[in-house]
Amino acid sequence: MYRFLLSPRWLGALALTLVAAAVMVFLGNWQLDRYRGRTEVNERIDAGQRMAAVPLADPLGAPTGGAGRAGPAPAKEKVWTRVTVTGRYDPTNTVLVRGRTVDSRVGFEVLTPLVLADGSALLVDRGWIPPAPGGATAQPPVPAAPTGDVTVVGRVHETESGAGAVSRRDGRLETRRIAVPRLAGELPYPVYGAYLLLDEQTPAADPTFKAVPVGHANNWQNFGYVVQWWLFAVMALFGYGWVARREARRAAGIGAESKPLDRAAEPTPSASA
Repeated sequence: MYRFLLSPRWLGALALTLVAAAVMVFLGNWQLDRYRGRTEVNERIDAGQRMAAVPLADPLGAPTGGAGRAGPAPAKEKVWTRVTVTGRYDPTNTVLVRGRTVDSRVGFEVLTPLVLADGSALLVDRGWIPPAPGGATAQPPVPAAPTGDVTVVGRVHETESGAGAVSRRDGRLETRRIAVPRLAGELPYPVYGAYLLLDEQTPAADPTFKAVPVGHANNWQNFGYVVQWWLFAVMALFGYGWVARREARRAAGIGAESKPLDRAAEPTPSASA
């Protein structure tokens, strides 16, 4: 009944169906990996908000190179760790990161190097400020950094992807991306390989700054793609089976409709009948 499946046409159709289903399963597995990865990131973000602050040395290795060199990046599981560290701000090398949106407004994030006792520095994201009245790219007045020893508490943020050009405008460093290795090349000391997203500061931070929100990754979108691709794979296999069964039934004459009777063509019964 199903011997036709061994014909070249049907064997080719089977091969294409299996390849398509395999590709869809692979894409589903890839999206599953992305779902798991984003879920782990979200869990680390939540854990970082709840945990007690630890010394900077726990998640971050100290930079070992000379001036202008960045230290090692944190291990994946150490990103978003809450740390505390004491040093002195260097406002002469403040970095303005333009094109940052908070509460639907485009402004600047302000990074100021915190110079530690050993001469190395940690970039601290002190928060977001709106642009000057001249427009979204107009440099705003930056609140002065506290002088003397400052203790900061914040979460370790890995360097952003993309090199991002760094320039000096009106005596300040300016960029679009917080790429720590690139920024380190503009600074006169070795720099840790990640930056700190400020939560608390002693002395207290200027109220002009707004905290930079941390968005969670949309992991459920990836989970939806997993279901979608796997469902497509099942549908492809089911579709092949359904078409093959229909062809087999057609060849066997099963389910074929009977020819309708033409009552008008039948002989008229005789009166004697």
